[in-house]
Amino acid sequence: MPRTILLPIDLSEKGSWEKALAEALSLAGDKGVLHVVSVLPDFGMAQVGGFFGKSFEKDALAAFGKSLAEWVSEHVPDGVEVHPHVLHGTIYDEILRAAGKLKVDVIVMGSHRPEFKDYLLGPNAARVVRHADCSVYVVRG
Repeated sequence: MPRTILLPIDLSEKGSWEKALAEALSLAGDKGVLHVVSVLPDFGMAQVGGFFGKSFEKDALAAFGKSLAEWVSEHVPDGVEVHPHVLHGTIYDEILRAAGKLKVDVIVMGSHRPEFKDYLLGPNAARVVRHADCSVYVVRG
């Protein structure tokens, strides 16, 4: 049974976590550790960032962290060892970086029903599956 589980979620998309959370909790059992991560995308290009105030990034990260803490409090049962993490950057890169840094046994992530262009897996799930150093359990939303 995996000891350390990484659960990436999209706070704005219930389908990204609803079934995946249930599977992660099942895998964790009584003694597992659940790391819940959510990624705030970066601006991508410096030209875009120039349109926002100097404190925008800091304020956005703080609000995002508060939202993630509220999500954990609402959805993860008491008694589960859970650690929320706010990440900032490219979604799949940040998930992979967190998995390595936290030395997780498995990444449990949801994947939306595919469109023709990303048949089989969503683009972030597909990249995580291809590049992860640990097992990845993809749960259909």
